[in-house]
Amino acid sequence: MNPNLSIYDNLGGAEGVRTLVEAFYPKVQKHPLLAPLFPEDIRPVMEKQYMFLSQFFGGPALFSEAHGHPMMRARHMKFPITEERAEAWLECMAGALDEIGVEEPLRSFVVERLSGPAYHFVNTPG
Repeated sequence: MNPNLSIYDNLGGAEGVRTLVEAFYPKVQKHPLLAPLFPEDIRPVMEKQYMFLSQFFGGPALFSEAHGHPMMRARHMKFPITEERAEAWLECMAGALDEIGVEEPLRSFVVERLSGPAYHFVNTPG
């Protein structure tokens, strides 16, 4: 991990973020707590996640350019997100980071960076 670079650049830029998203969503689709929250056609969700993570990790503002301000908590309010689901989401992300070969300390840094938003989306008691 190069501390002088953004997470986006440390992950390998557009290609790295795309690879992460493509490793992440099969795990989400197989997870019993998460799969019911997602549509069968996951491609549009994957594209939005790619755009959001690119921006969130310090790359180009793809999400804002296409969809306006992220307002991610508001966008997720229609889904029952429990603390257990937030943890499951982070576990899937950690697994995807492992799968694509992201090493420490970058792996832990990415998971920690995503923990804030993941728990911020919690809107339903366990």
